[in-house]
Amino acid sequence: MITSTSNSQVKQVSAIAKRAKARRESGLFIVEGEKMFSELPKERLHRTYVTESFLRQQGEEADRLLAGCRYETVTDEVMKAMADTQTPQGILALCRQFSYELSDILGERKEGDEHTQEKAPAQLVILETLQDPGNLGTILRAGEGAGITGVIMNSTTADIYNPKVIRSTMGSVYRVPFVYVEDLAGAVRRVKQAGVRLYAAHLKGEKNYDQQDYTGSTGFLIGNEANGLSDETAELADAYIKIPMLGKVESLNAAVAASILMYETARQRRNGKGQRID
Repeated sequence: MITSTSNSQVKQVSAIAKRAKARRESGLFIVEGEKMFSELPKERLHRTYVTESFLRQQGEEADRLLAGCRYETVTDEVMKAMADTQTPQGILALCRQFSYELSDILGERKEGDEHTQEKAPAQLVILETLQDPGNLGTILRAGEGAGITGVIMNSTTADIYNPKVIRSTMGSVYRVPFVYVEDLAGAVRRVKQAGVRLYAAHLKGEKNYDQQDYTGSTGFLIGNEANGLSDETAELADAYIKIPMLGKVESLNAAVAASILMYETARQRRNGKGQRID
């Protein structure tokens, strides 16, 4: 049982919780709470920590949750030192990060895949310098619900392994493929070459978002909360669209805007129809 906050493992977990550099160098991230732990793919599990009070209070439920897992018990004080939340739930895991490439996001066939079934149309979200962890987590969570097939981000977008992002995804981070790219413009061009039609919510948009056809492979370009898309990225869009608003609202939160577009795509695909007006 770990009883000291000076323990080397405690210091490592605390650093991974607080610093992106520590996460990059270790290749690990933290997960807190029963729900996130229960949904974690067990091959990603590196180390598990639980409090004695958690084991005592949860009883048989804790036994089921931890079945087959090796774990270290810690005091409540130690758990608080490791956790990112103000009121830890008593269970925390260090996990191995995911590894995707752009080819995975695009579903590109690899050698030997000639007999693979025809892939479904892509539904991508491409993020440029999104900064708010809550926005990023919400986009992944809403995106899974809407059926997106992947997220592409430039290197200045918030760290997806930030504990706040992880919590906001409510487990979707385990199931939605994502990739960071150094050259966003180059990645976007490759996406277009793969047959994905790209849309940008933009002030220059003349047609409403629901006047486009998203039933084919589709991607949405979402920009920084304060500044929107850069001119270079916006110019790569196949079409500009707008989300009409009443009242005096000038713009929507990035995650809200992305959710509207993703769910319109899901709606059209359920109904098997859309319309394209350029």
